[in-house]
Amino acid sequence: MSFIDEILININPYLETIYFLVAVILVFIVFSIVIKVIKNILLKKVTRKKQISNVVTFLSLLKFIFAFFLFIVIVIAYYGSLGDIGFIAGLLTVALGMALQKPITGVFAWLIIISRKQFSIGDRVIISNIKGDITNISLTHIHLEEVGGTIEGEEKSNRTVILPTSIIFEKEIINYNEKDDIILDEVTVTITYESNLEKAEKIMNDAVKKIMTPHWNFFTKKKLIGSHIRLKTKDSGIDITVRYHTMAMKRNALATDIIREILKEIRKTDDVEVAYPHTQIILPENKLVK
Repeated sequence: MSFIDEILININPYLETIYFLVAVILVFIVFSIVIKVIKNILLKKVTRKKQISNVVTFLSLLKFIFAFFLFIVIVIAYYGSLGDIGFIAGLLTVALGMALQKPITGVFAWLIIISRKQFSIGDRVIISNIKGDITNISLTHIHLEEVGGTIEGEEKSNRTVILPTSIIFEKEIINYNEKDDIILDEVTVTITYESNLEKAEKIMNDAVKKIMTPHWNFFTKKKLIGSHIRLKTKDSGIDITVRYHTMAMKRNALATDIIREILKEIRKTDDVEVAYPHTQIILPENKLVK
């Protein structure tokens, strides 16, 4: 009997264990390669420090879950029957799924946000009627710096709104910045029927041009430059609405500057008057009040 035959005979009782260990090592190698590929893909899609930290945290979570299940498999293989692995793993999966349903859904939602880039840090969004600027996207939550909320305008309220990432599966999302930072806005002024309509329209268009031109110079889409007028009649006057494209983050401040400029120019005229609710009694000239 050769030396090799003796070795084979001696290790024959342990062949099943050896095969199992080799399989575990191969699985570990394949898992490591997969993790590395996933890491490279995700890191190419994120640029901010917080997002990179989320990727590292997510991969660490995957490694922990894998190590946990691998440990269970090894223990069962050593002390029990390999046939029990599937049954116990199934029970553990169901138990974890029920206990961690929301967090697991949140992690999957985070993966979708990162991979599809529906929105990112710095974007202004409306989620479930809550408006804010995204400051962080963690594995389980979206952090918004609230805009409005305590007021009607678009000033920041200094409050932080924390929403679960899983909310993207349940609520509609409006992103101000998905294409660019430009949105359509409008300013409305009501003038009296006796006012010079053409002059009022010119005042409003000129005001928009004066305030917006420094910002329009940075627009890449030139077709968005300019303003247009829309009219609507009311009982007390004519609504003149001037519409124009503006910077999403500066919308409120720029609209305020435009309104201020319009009112300043109207005060300089004699034939344009702002309408407002009031009562005026006009008596015929040939009658006197006794």
